[in-house]
Amino acid sequence: MTSMAFIVTGASRGLGLAVAELLLRASHKVFLVARSETDLQRLKSQYPTSVEYAAADLSDLSTAPQIIKAALEAFGKINGMVINHGVLTPVTRIADSNAEEWRRAYDINVMSAVALLKEAIPELRKSKGRVVLVSSGAATSAVVAWGAYGTSKAAINHVCAHMAVEEPEITSVAISPGKVDTGMQQQIRELGKTGMAADVHASFVDEHASGRLLKPEQPGAVIAKLVEGATKDMSGRHFRWNDAVLSAFQGTK
Repeated sequence: MTSMAFIVTGASRGLGLAVAELLLRASHKVFLVARSETDLQRLKSQYPTSVEYAAADLSDLSTAPQIIKAALEAFGKINGMVINHGVLTPVTRIADSNAEEWRRAYDINVMSAVALLKEAIPELRKSKGRVVLVSSGAATSAVVAWGAYGTSKAAINHVCAHMAVEEPEITSVAISPGKVDTGMQQQIRELGKTGMAADVHASFVDEHASGRLLKPEQPGAVIAKLVEGATKDMSGRHFRWNDAVLSAFQGTK
C-alpha cells in the first residue's frame, strides 16, 4: 500500500495511541495531536521520519488551522483524520449540573472536531480522503449522569452524517469503540459512583475487575483500517467497531 499521511488526535495514550502505532507500523506518516507531549515525543523518537506532532489544547479552536498547516508542512498532504479526543466529564445529572461544564465538554467533544474538519476539508477533497470520528454507544442510549458526553457524541454522529452529504468526495465514518481499557474507563469507575445509577456503575467496575474490557488495539485496528480504506457506501454512518458489516476491517492489523 502506498504510504499515506494521517492526523490522529488524542494520540498520546489509549485508543488514539494504539491507532497511531498501527498506522506507523503500516509505514504511513502520522501527525499526532494531544495535550501531553511526552508520549508524542516517544513516538517521534521511534519513527523520526514518519511522525510529527503538536501538543495542543483542542478546545482552543484557534489551534485547528495551525494543526492542519503543520501537518501539511510536515507531509505535504492529508489522506485522512482520526478524530479521537474527547472528555467524559461532567458526570452528573442535569439537575445537579453546571451549564458551563457542558459548554466545556461540547467545546472539546464537538466544536474542536468541527474546527478541525473545516480546516482539513480542502486537503481531504484533493486526496479523496477519509475521516473517522470516534463516537460512543452513549450516543444512542441514555445513561444517568452522562448527558453531556452522550449528547455530544450524538452530535458527532450527526456531524458525520452532514459531512457525507456536504462532502461527497470525502468518506466520513463514526465508530463506537466499545468499552476499552483506557483512562476514560478509569474515570467512570472513580467519578461515576456519586452521579451514576448504582447498578450501572457497578457493572463498569465488574467488567474491569473481570478483565472483560477491550484492549485499545482491538477497536484501534478497525479504526486504522477504516481511515486507510473505508468505502463510499459507509459514508455518513455510525457503526459499532465489531459490527458484522465491518468484517473486512476487523482482526489484527
